[in-house]
Amino acid sequence: MPSFKAPLEDIQFILEEIIDFDQLKETEKYAHISSDLVKTVLEEAGKLCENEIFPLNQSGDQQGCHFKEGTVTTPKGFKEAYDQFVQGGWQALSCEEKWGGQEMPRLLDFILSEILCAANLSFSMYPMLTHGAFEAILKHGADDLKEAYLPYLSQGKWSGTMCLTEAHCGTDLRLLRTQGVPQEDGSYHITGSKIFISAGEHDLTENIIHLVIARTPNAPEGIKGISMFVVPKYLSEKGCIKERNTVECGSIEHKMGIKASSTCVMNFQNAKGWLIGPLHHGMECMFTMMNAARLGVGIQGLGLAEISYQNAVDYAKNRLQGRSLAGPTGRDVDPIIMHPDVRRMLLTMKSFIEGARALAYSVGLSIDLSDCLQESQAQEKADDYVQLLTPIIKAFLTDYAFEATNLGMQILGGHGYVAEYGMEQYVRDARIAQIYEGTNGIQALDLVGRKLGMHNGRYLRQFFHPVTEFIKQHSEGVMQEFVKPLKEKFDLLQKATMTIAQRGLKDKEEAGAAATDYLHLFGLVAIGYMWAQMAYKGIEKKGTQSAAFYQSKVETARFYIQRILPRAQYHFDALMAGKTSIMQLSEENF
Repeated sequence: MPSFKAPLEDIQFILEEIIDFDQLKETEKYAHISSDLVKTVLEEAGKLCENEIFPLNQSGDQQGCHFKEGTVTTPKGFKEAYDQFVQGGWQALSCEEKWGGQEMPRLLDFILSEILCAANLSFSMYPMLTHGAFEAILKHGADDLKEAYLPYLSQGKWSGTMCLTEAHCGTDLRLLRTQGVPQEDGSYHITGSKIFISAGEHDLTENIIHLVIARTPNAPEGIKGISMFVVPKYLSEKGCIKERNTVECGSIEHKMGIKASSTCVMNFQNAKGWLIGPLHHGMECMFTMMNAARLGVGIQGLGLAEISYQNAVDYAKNRLQGRSLAGPTGRDVDPIIMHPDVRRMLLTMKSFIEGARALAYSVGLSIDLSDCLQESQAQEKADDYVQLLTPIIKAFLTDYAFEATNLGMQILGGHGYVAEYGMEQYVRDARIAQIYEGTNGIQALDLVGRKLGMHNGRYLRQFFHPVTEFIKQHSEGVMQEFVKPLKEKFDLLQKATMTIAQRGLKDKEEAGAAATDYLHLFGLVAIGYMWAQMAYKGIEKKGTQSAAFYQSKVETARFYIQRILPRAQYHFDALMAGKTSIMQLSEENF
């Protein structure tokens, strides 16, 4: 049976010593946040996830959700665990106090999400989507919509969804057919069918608030004609449920993973809805939810990699098999953690997880800073960093998380392949993260096609300038073994950036052919930068009471720099080769 423990020590290390969480305490909005409060919140989150939500993970996977006559039943124990989750105020953690929230930093929601996803990814889907709906209504909704929905979404009394995809229309939203017809009372009648709607129907909340993109009559063609609407499952007045809206779940999908999360076909037949934001500005509203969801999916990958690693380590330390290659150890049989190849796999997982955690939390901190800093230029810099890193957090973290969960299963050998040990579930669950909320190929196109050129390359400065400064400060002395390889690969990233910019202006296919390799090159360098910072902190704390913890950071950083960061050279070479070998083969020859 698998086990789980929230990685609180490493989380605190990153908050306090790597990303400087104290920056938030210096702002007016978060001046009341103390280190003791943060520590208590995280400890309680760990207890809830370890003791109440994690035990439902395997049973939820085995039972799945059940569909009957338009209703969906979640696995045994989910309703009780959800009630405990919302009663503890976890859904409201970062919501505004005005709407019933606790107004804690969004970064703490990032951390809660990681722990929750590690404990039970399917369960985590329900509150995550609700948070996205809350943010979209908060940012774009009229005051009457905010009052009608935000208090109940923040409490978790109601849940939310994001209804975008149609059977013929995935990423290319120009093709959507769902219609929103205006009514005399200011509402709209929404008609159409949406697929792949996570948490579209379930039994956890008394109401479900759907955010639906649709096209109004005579709207401009393409994405410029898209609008967004709030369409509740039940109509309500001041939080009191009234009649059922004409929204129905047509079926649920039978999936490879996340089986305890209901993935629904949702049918709208003249369902009553209300416009969110200006007419024909639905894409702007959608991206409020989508960007939050993409960061959330990256965190999902991180959480799954963490729990897979924990169980792989436990198995490797206790599985006796073979003899140490270094010679006799005084035992008849040695644990497999003695074997170099097992250590290679474990360190690949460990170095990815701890580096990715630091990178993701730096983005979470920047979200808070962009929200609460008073000085406009500082706000802009923080937001630029978030915009640049969002596709990397989503795509790079989920690609490497899938690799990590596969390594975890590999370490357990045959035991990893059977359901009892839980490892194969993490592989199955991790696979979806590379697909939904925009496939990872789409994230790469977003990075090279939009983010690189945005505001004449302004976004890039929020990453390139700090890395350049760090390298300059630490190029001599004990940090050379970390900084020299980082500089070499950072130079490749800068050269690749210029090459893509030049080629892409002349030929969009060149940018498209380079996109995925460029994103991976960027991700590898970004995590290398985080590891260089952690190595510096570890060297600085040598000889202290916690020397063993800090020494592990130095040694893991050394592994990443020597064994993982060199992958950057492969991605650089591949993208520099250009589009020819990708595009020259005729369709008939595939």
